[in-house]
Amino acid sequence: MNCDTIYNTRISDDFNNGKKLLYDLKNNVTVFGSARTQENNAYAKKAQELGYVLANEGINIITGGGDGIMQAANKGAFESKKAQSVGLSIELPFENSVNPYTTKSLTFNYFFSRKYMLVKYSKACIIFPGGFGTLDELFEVLTLIQTHKMRDGFKLYLVGCDFWKGLIEFIKTTLVSEKMIDAGDLDIIKLSDDIEAIKNEIIKL
Repeated sequence: MNCDTIYNTRISDDFNNGKKLLYDLKNNVTVFGSARTQENNAYAKKAQELGYVLANEGINIITGGGDGIMQAANKGAFESKKAQSVGLSIELPFENSVNPYTTKSLTFNYFFSRKYMLVKYSKACIIFPGGFGTLDELFEVLTLIQTHKMRDGFKLYLVGCDFWKGLIEFIKTTLVSEKMIDAGDLDIIKLSDDIEAIKNEIIKL
């Protein structure tokens, strides 16, 4: 089997296995965030609280399946026992493939197929502080919403007002002022640290 065949097979496996895992799951929310955050970190605690309160409402939590924020959100959903706690992971040298708080999991071969499946079946995305990977996920989702490639009504929340304020300021003072985006594109983003308010909005979607 040549390299192209192997590559194409692995891509097909990612999409087919992802669809098989998620297709019948309804009422899903995706949580993104750093894999490096410790369990006692304030953002990790918020992610666990969020996972718990959403799962209590029957909302399934989907994460990248790794450590840090992802594990915290999965743990909250897992402890609720009222919804699925899903981890869509990828093999990396510096983090666990799948954290122990998932009820459904799948390990992907490629980042691009994993990112697609992480949001394909969700109605909202909640993004906690993170590094390059989290920023990549944030801007991909922003682009998909801006270009109307996401389902109607899809919502995006940023949790961590202090963490994200510099980025929001850059978007306002540079991207908007230089006419790289429209001022109305800022409305895509909801910045909030109020977990209860986010929950109440999401259960109405």
